Amino acid sequence: MSDNCKKTHCHNDYLHHHHHHHDSHSTQLHLKNVYSSLALCMFVAAAGAYVHVVTRLFQGGMLTMLGSLAMMAWLAMTPHSPLTEKKRLAILSGFAFFTGVGLGPTMDYVISINPSIIVTAFLGTSIIFLCFTLSALYAQRRSYLFLGGTLMSGLSILLLVSFLNMFLGSVMLFTAHMYLGLVIMCGFVLFDTQLIIEKAEMGDKDYIWHSVDLFLDFVTIFRKLMVILAMHEKKKEKK
Repeated sequence: MSDNCKKTHCHNDYLHHHHHHHDSHSTQLHLKNVYSSLALCMFVAAAGAYVHVVTRLFQGGMLTMLGSLAMMAWLAMTPHSPLTEKKRLAILSGFAFFTGVGLGPTMDYVISINPSIIVTAFLGTSIIFLCFTLSALYAQRRSYLFLGGTLMSGLSILLLVSFLNMFLGSVMLFTAHMYLGLVIMCGFVLFDTQLIIEKAEMGDKDYIWHSVDLFLDFVTIFRKLMVILAMHEKKKEKK
């Protein structure tokens, strides 16, 4: 135990002396881990979506939602440590798989309109995600954190709109909801990326959990882009 204390003590001294350099380096390492976990998520989610589209496995949308929620809860309850790392990566993969399968129904719908939309939506999402991630990484630290409140209120407005639209069924409201949602999610990419940097600087190095935030942002943008593109495609067909 005393050894551990010594380590922490030395570490604190070290932090005071080499504060800046040490931090940014370990944060870079942390971000590398976050993005590799994110890549893993994408890969597994793609497999999940593929499994759904090809085999129609897990037909019930409810089941996959419960599955991914359960995985998320399990991940949140498993503390981050070198010992649990492999286990948590496995849980993360499970979560990503269920999320991918959950995208299946939207994909089925889009494929029935025009399969190429999926490729376009994925490329579009990747480009959007990359641009916003880079602007968050290269902007001044904390410069996007003020977005938090705005984004949260934006989300609650979105919820209200979609609730209203259950009764109104207006196409215009639905479209507005999609575009607004897209903008808000882009904001979340900025916000979450900078929040992850801040957390890492504060010593929260749970990269597996951090990648969940970014993964959910990515998936939500992807889902909205697919629907928006599908809507445009349908309009073209009508003309």
